[in-house]
Amino acid sequence: MHNDLDEIATPTELASKGFQIRYGVIAISVAMAFMLYLDRVCLGEIVKNASFQEEFGASKESIGRVLGAFFFSYALFQIPAGWLSDRYGARITLTIYILSWSLLTGITGFASSLTGLLIARLACGVAQAGAYPTSGGLIRKWYPTKSRGSASSWVSMGGRIGGTTAPYLTALLIWQLGSWRSVLYVYCWIGVVVAAGYFWVIRNSPQEHPMIDADELKAIGHRPDPERPTLAELWPLLWACCCNRSLWLNSLAQLSTNIGWVFLITWLPTYLSESKGVDALKGAAMVSIVLAVGIPGQLIGGLASDIAVRRFGLRLGRVITPAIASSIAGLAYFACLGLDSVWAIVFCCAIVSMMTDIGNPSTWAFMQDIGGRNTATIYGWANMWGNLGASFGSLMVPKLLTWGQSSGSGQAMVFIACGSAFFVSAFAMLGMDATRPIGRVCNS
Repeated sequence: MHNDLDEIATPTELASKGFQIRYGVIAISVAMAFMLYLDRVCLGEIVKNASFQEEFGASKESIGRVLGAFFFSYALFQIPAGWLSDRYGARITLTIYILSWSLLTGITGFASSLTGLLIARLACGVAQAGAYPTSGGLIRKWYPTKSRGSASSWVSMGGRIGGTTAPYLTALLIWQLGSWRSVLYVYCWIGVVVAAGYFWVIRNSPQEHPMIDADELKAIGHRPDPERPTLAELWPLLWACCCNRSLWLNSLAQLSTNIGWVFLITWLPTYLSESKGVDALKGAAMVSIVLAVGIPGQLIGGLASDIAVRRFGLRLGRVITPAIASSIAGLAYFACLGLDSVWAIVFCCAIVSMMTDIGNPSTWAFMQDIGGRNTATIYGWANMWGNLGASFGSLMVPKLLTWGQSSGSGQAMVFIACGSAFFVSAFAMLGMDATRPIGRVCNS
């Protein structure tokens, strides 16, 4: 088996030689991830807007179903979308995905009922499903093993910047444009431009790029995959996924992490408004601060993952950083139980945000380590479970608030559930083994 661990050039060597092609690949992938999260997170801000409430007058449970619908369809289509990108290449598939979800974001602005809104969000989830699996597969082809954590952190950071920007930018644009629908139209057209840019910049592998030279190919250190996956190989691959203990643990970790994290992008704006009396723009700014804190966490986590791999080896190095980070995130949620100050709670939520993002690049890199030429499909498998967790978390919060309404313990129940989910994630991560790739047979 080819091992590219020995062929990685140091960052100093790469910078001195002026290698730029794969940096351009990462740059447009960051822009893609920005729009991915901008279009995903903006609805959490829109649903608490007064004009939206006047039009729809929906209950929290109904809004929870709409918010959860996106993550449900997003989760179910992870594997098909990932396999399509493995089969046909990132360039065409992700261009189609970006264009589709951007147009659906615009279509969401035409919804006149909760049913229409629900359908639009389900469709948007389908369109976005292939974004990160495809990006994971692309990074595997463009970056060596010891740099995958850092490369993944940049793309994931783009998503966090989009998610961070979304609450305040959406609230500001609603105020400026006078309509939440107009904001979605603006986001739609920006996404169309990003789709065009992605198709122009991306090639499926370094060998296909017309501007790459032999020195950069050598520094990347990959041999071309001999062939693309076929449909006949899909079922054996899925069976191998079912038999792989590490992948199940990774899936459990992603599911649990997203149960805890999704509160920040779906229900935190409503919590600040209704439980703490924070006005719309100030609340949006607070949510943006919470998510912004996580942005450097992506780069810290990517660097920490790569350093840990070099220091402790691939098996232990891939799990140390995310396991510690998830444990700290769980403690931060539990700390909210004893706090009344809105800024103290925002501070704890910011810790959750940063720790989630510190652990994220290791999760990406793990799937690239074990996935081989089926990386996007493997990523889709694990990410499916993660987003089922996000869907469950979106529905869980209003249910817990309702159950605890009579005793006044609803919000405490939410913090306990979210914190506990992070502890489950930390425990699951410790059992993962990135040294054992997915094969065509059971190899647990």
